[in-house]
Amino acid sequence: MKILVVGGGGREHALIWKLAQDSRQPQLFCAPGNAGTAELADNLPINAEDISGLIAWARSNRPDLTVVGPEAPLCAGLVDELSQLGLRAFGPNKAAANIEGSKSFAKEVMLAAGVPTAHAEIFTDATAAVAALDSFGLPVVIKASGLAAGKGVIIATNRADAEAAIRSMLLQNVFGNAGTEILLEEFLDGEEASILALVDGHNVALLPTSQDHKRIFDNDTGPNTGGMGAYSPAPVVSDDMLPTIRDTIILPVVAELAKRGITYKGVLYAGLMVTKTGIKVLEFNARFGDPETQAIMPRLEGDIIPVFEACINGTLNTVKLSVSPNPAVTVVLSAKGYPGSYEKGLPINGLNDAAAFDNVTIFHSGTARRDNRIISVGGRVLAVSASGPDLSTAVADAYAAIAAISLEGSHYRRDIAARAINRIK
Repeated sequence: MKILVVGGGGREHALIWKLAQDSRQPQLFCAPGNAGTAELADNLPINAEDISGLIAWARSNRPDLTVVGPEAPLCAGLVDELSQLGLRAFGPNKAAANIEGSKSFAKEVMLAAGVPTAHAEIFTDATAAVAALDSFGLPVVIKASGLAAGKGVIIATNRADAEAAIRSMLLQNVFGNAGTEILLEEFLDGEEASILALVDGHNVALLPTSQDHKRIFDNDTGPNTGGMGAYSPAPVVSDDMLPTIRDTIILPVVAELAKRGITYKGVLYAGLMVTKTGIKVLEFNARFGDPETQAIMPRLEGDIIPVFEACINGTLNTVKLSVSPNPAVTVVLSAKGYPGSYEKGLPINGLNDAAAFDNVTIFHSGTARRDNRIISVGGRVLAVSASGPDLSTAVADAYAAIAAISLEGSHYRRDIAARAINRIK
């Protein structure tokens, strides 16, 4: 069995790692992959956003399954083009992926489906957006409507910062086409959680809960990033909340899309805010989260290929997910300067020492192998994941392992899962 995984980050390494354990022992390919995926799969010199290159390879090699990791190729219609070739792909088609590709479309769908979410207004004119600030109060959330690699959300606590954010998006094009339309959104106070649901067009199955850490520095300070760490499960979401999340958020959105002639298959990721007045949706993503996947995959037991196939076949109700009770935590090592500009090509040392820790897995993100050395080529370089009998043990093991790794100027947060540990205590 041939399987192609599209993408080159930590999420894709985690997917490759899980697929490599499948009883079918598939032949794995990753486009473009990284130094970690190269240990388990054949890396292909094709960028994840090179749709024509991916289609040419798929036409020649006929993979039995393609798993698409990042949002950009999903929103560009990669799944649609693979389907036209008669090839099976796990992930939503272009129309369905617009739930992430356009925050304004997602907000419209949520409102039509009766999904609880923050009040928002959509703008393409900076003057009108600035004038509307008075009706929102502070803090206020300013979002680029399009894809901005997880960095298109600014929480402004004063008027000057809010106006600057609006102008940076609509007038200075800081996020390019992603920011030609923006949302002003009500600020929600609470604790965030990530719910990833498998969807086959009608049926849904919730994956283990998780929580991401978006800000670059401890105590949730500094600018937003693609994610500096995650853990699973997230105790802020209790077991008795899960049926409500499924029945009032995930299923209504799938049904609303179906009403519009859009069949959603793949992963539907709901970013939630648990507030004092209930659960509200911050955003939807059309794919596995990164770094949530690096904390969730180590908890899934058994084969994953039948689950992906069931989503494609519309038979998700016939498979059962088995989840380890042991929690998992992921700590991300980032390059100096990230999420701003950062240096590339620096050697990474200590990986073997870190991997020697029990129950620890190193997932590569921005890495490559050059001259028999592993070097940094991205902003988020590595994700160190650990599992254990309790969250405190997993956290301790992850930090012990990441301390063994050296990369000049690198940075990682020291408080991943601290909020959850305090909640448990």
